[in-house]
Amino acid sequence: MRPDLLRPLLGTLGVVIGFGLYAALGRLPQPWPHLLIGLAFVVLGISAWVYARGERWIQILGAVLALYGLLRATVLH
Repeated sequence: MRPDLLRPLLGTLGVVIGFGLYAALGRLPQPWPHLLIGLAFVVLGISAWVYARGERWIQILGAVLALYGLLRATVLH
């Protein structure tokens, strides 16, 4: 089995971008932070679902992230 060296690098880069984006969106005037952060979680969940390619636990994680994003944008403040 050949290790995929690009996968950990992309994961680390994604985490750094995610934390930066989260901090930047938190500085916007209300109600934009809740809506845009929720939308970011929905996009992350959908992209995880598409990326999973049959890995069930990643698809479940993607669904949970998308659901959390919807709740964050609408109910959780």
